[in-house]
Amino acid sequence: MSELACRLEEYLTLRRGLGFKLVGEGWLLASFVAFADEAGASRVTTDLALAWSRKPAHPSPVYVARRFRVLRGFARWLQAFDPATQVPPEGLLPGANYRPTPYLYSDADIAALMAAARSLTPELRSATFETLIGLLAATGLRIGEAMRLDRDDVDWDAGMLCVRDSKFGKSREVLVHASTLEALRAYSQRRDQLCAHPSAPSLFISTRGTRLLHTAIYPAFRQLLGLAGIQERSPSCRPRVHGLRHSFAVSTLLSWYRDGGDVEARIPLLSTYMGHIDPAATYWYLSAAPELLALAAERLEQRAGGQHS
Repeated sequence: MSELACRLEEYLTLRRGLGFKLVGEGWLLASFVAFADEAGASRVTTDLALAWSRKPAHPSPVYVARRFRVLRGFARWLQAFDPATQVPPEGLLPGANYRPTPYLYSDADIAALMAAARSLTPELRSATFETLIGLLAATGLRIGEAMRLDRDDVDWDAGMLCVRDSKFGKSREVLVHASTLEALRAYSQRRDQLCAHPSAPSLFISTRGTRLLHTAIYPAFRQLLGLAGIQERSPSCRPRVHGLRHSFAVSTLLSWYRDGGDVEARIPLLSTYMGHIDPAATYWYLSAAPELLALAAERLEQRAGGQHS
């Protein structure tokens, strides 16, 4: 194991001990260490950081900036042990402060993804991805939250999921629609028929009976996008798993505006349901879709007109 790899283990252990999950970050930094080892580099340099950050084929500016940002944090820590380590300056890459346009899936898109999942093999993989996509679309759960669900986290009587130790160490209870609960029940029964003795207690399992990993989910999701014929709308608006969460939030807000209810009073409820620590994170969705923004503007104009009448 190289010195960089050893330092990475120390870095991740330290930060995880402080409560950070670092799932995606850990995968990215392991990729950087492998890249550095292959290049024969023993320390971080600005040139090496830029080369690795730009390595993916046709990357979005946001993804490149994220890779660069994650590596800068590791480099700052490394510099305490090796003063020759270069911490790449901020601002070298575009997109560092740019939030990508969320890809909002239509009902037809979601149906197409679930239909595509039914074509996967073997049968357990097919059932797992069809149900996983349906759950994400119906509840707005983060992908990591769905992956961490255990069988005991489903309260079949109350129609509720217990989401444990999520972002910022928070846990919450998530009510699910009866149809969603029925889909989870059907999946659970089929899962137990196809894998009677899984090695993990997780709700969603791989074909080996283990808990799902990000490294298995993302390639499979890209495959499903291709099968469903779903393509990026622009370089800054690409279909991703997280878009299902965005779509749930926007769809919920749209339905509230259309039914004439008090959206401002309801947003804290949506914020709690989705696990946001601050309603401001939920308010961001008001600008995520032109139709939603138009409805919000119309409601504001109506209020202003009523005050001046």
